[in-house]
Amino acid sequence: MKRYVLPLGVGLALLFGSSAALRGPIDLGSSASAQSQRGAGAADPLVQLSERFEAVASRVSPAVVAVEALKPAKPVADGKGKPVEESGSGLVVKVDGRPGYIVITNNHVVAQAPTNKITIHAADNRVFHPTQVLADPETDIALLVLDQVANLPTATMGNSDNAKVGRWVLAIGSPFGLNQSVTHGIISARDRGQVSLGNTIRIKEFLQTDAAINPGSSGGPLVDLSGEVIGINTAIASHNGSNSGVAFSIPINLVKRVMNQMLTQGSIQRGYLGMQLSPGFEPNDAVKLGLDKVQGALVEKVYPDTPAATAGLQPNDVILQVEGVTIRNENHLINLVSDLPAGQRIRMQIWRDRSSITLDAVVGDWSKAQSRFKAEQ
Repeated sequence: MKRYVLPLGVGLALLFGSSAALRGPIDLGSSASAQSQRGAGAADPLVQLSERFEAVASRVSPAVVAVEALKPAKPVADGKGKPVEESGSGLVVKVDGRPGYIVITNNHVVAQAPTNKITIHAADNRVFHPTQVLADPETDIALLVLDQVANLPTATMGNSDNAKVGRWVLAIGSPFGLNQSVTHGIISARDRGQVSLGNTIRIKEFLQTDAAINPGSSGGPLVDLSGEVIGINTAIASHNGSNSGVAFSIPINLVKRVMNQMLTQGSIQRGYLGMQLSPGFEPNDAVKLGLDKVQGALVEKVYPDTPAATAGLQPNDVILQVEGVTIRNENHLINLVSDLPAGQRIRMQIWRDRSSITLDAVVGDWSKAQSRFKAEQ
């Protein structure tokens, strides 16, 4: 929790968290105490909800692991910097057809730390070092590979596309080092991308929740009441670094896509067009351009010798649609294009000079171009 942005401040939250496997729905029924008080078959709905929380927490918590990383000292004027200690949490999962286990965590928890300086503490007090670390800084996802480890509880990953606003969720982790803490809340919003989390995190489509998440929360699971993990907690919005009821989780479907590519290919392949988009497309901007609503991605700059330049995109163009998909904002466009394979031809609807035109582009390979653009930005 060292970085803050936005009027509230969005900081990366560090937590110890995890989740355990559920093989089917949790059948709670009605408690004996509730039946004795209200009569057989007349269970109190509040008691049932409480028991549901208890059941999910007891099933998920055994797979919580604590992740500690010792990072090289940061350069200081006198040359006597101390190593940086970072702590967070991890989610233990099993991948079909692959031996051992994978611990999902946030990249910012383990970045720059050697594998032998990353320590994983299991709920049963066993301690491990990962044999390999696979990281995707652009989504803030890291995978810690555990080989030759047996009998770890594993998490069931759900479908975050089905996580609707208003759904009850639990966040499990170790805020302020208080291991195995469980908080509850709801999904407050979806597809939050208008938050800034530093230079490396580029792909953002967060779930927002009001479940209490505090420093010590990164990498912990966000779990629905079926006991399935729907998100990995990564950031909070706060004036002072503590919980203010606004927290962000990486949707588990995005985590699964990244994990699949890293485990099968060793890296992430992403598409790009080669332009700089406005992070603040305001109503006044839309009115000046002749649009009747704030929608789309406003182009600020087009880099030469890129797919965007070849397609004829220009500054002040507004990209309204890509392949028939209506673009909500610049983050939506970044995520959409990033998911496309290099070489795919796409058709875009563009707003230019108060009228709509159509342009075609061929998606480029971001892995080949990113060093250039990081140097220019």
